[in-house]
Amino acid sequence: MKKSKIIGVGHYVPENIVTNDDLTKMMDTNDQWITERTGIKERRWFTPGVDTVANMSTKATIMAAKRAGIDLKDIDFIIFATSTPDYFAPGNGVLLQRELGLQGIGALDIRNACSGFIYGLSVADQFIKTGMYKTILLVGAEIQSSALDKSTAGRSNAVIFADGAGAAIIQAAEGDHQGILSSHLHADGDYAEELYLKDPGSSREVRLSPEMVDHDSFRMQMNGNVVFKHAVVRFHEVIQEALAANHKTVDELDLLIPHQANLRISQFIQQKFGLPDEKVFNNIQHYGNTTAATIPLAMSDAWEQGKIKEGDLLCLAAFGSGFAWGSVLLYW
Repeated sequence: MKKSKIIGVGHYVPENIVTNDDLTKMMDTNDQWITERTGIKERRWFTPGVDTVANMSTKATIMAAKRAGIDLKDIDFIIFATSTPDYFAPGNGVLLQRELGLQGIGALDIRNACSGFIYGLSVADQFIKTGMYKTILLVGAEIQSSALDKSTAGRSNAVIFADGAGAAIIQAAEGDHQGILSSHLHADGDYAEELYLKDPGSSREVRLSPEMVDHDSFRMQMNGNVVFKHAVVRFHEVIQEALAANHKTVDELDLLIPHQANLRISQFIQQKFGLPDEKVFNNIQHYGNTTAATIPLAMSDAWEQGKIKEGDLLCLAAFGSGFAWGSVLLYW
């Protein structure tokens, strides 16, 4: 059976840079408070009328295709991971398809929030292995800032979440030390309401009402302590699972790229595995938590900085809303 590999990555972030000092003008907070709790120094928020989830993804895709050395017309399937689509329906896959001029090919949307890109990569891997598709475009993209409560009441979320897009081009691998070795996906719906966005939901008598607006049920709700406690356990488990499944040790890893949820979580996992700084890539300091976009954005950023080289052993891992989590072990 074939293996699949990532042959090119790209990203796009809005031009609007929002620093911690900028947030002090909107809410009762300060740089030290934000940095100590999240590690974030600045993030990107979209410009209304300029940035959309679709056009950010288009720019990330064009970069990824150029780096992969392919023509956009080579793409024969799209997988789009987002929890913040431009429309309630249809999904963003077809909107990206339209912007790329790829009408006619299939477009699949994945709504696994923070772990969406990992789930999407696992799906793409299966399609490539079976030969159903030859060149798959996988995108993770979000606009979170438009739903944030930017007052003091909402600061615990407002200082974390941000906007951006990342893209990866996936094709069949040719060499033995290339491509995806395995993917590992998990979920536990018992904790769905610990990190969720309740409305507008279809099971309500009225999908959107003044009461929902008054009670902020259309904004992200997060039990930060519960999320942190579960994240550090599940991250460790699923990374270890990927290594064990392929008879690898943590010492053989060249780079771990975790979902950029919180720098404190990443640092905890790094310490747990005893990894040096050069073997863990974080860029949440500059981009915040862009949910489904964090891993492809981080891969693209790391590649640009020369921290990913041909033949490197990488582990990608994510945890988030659902709770859903997963990992992928691959050779670059």
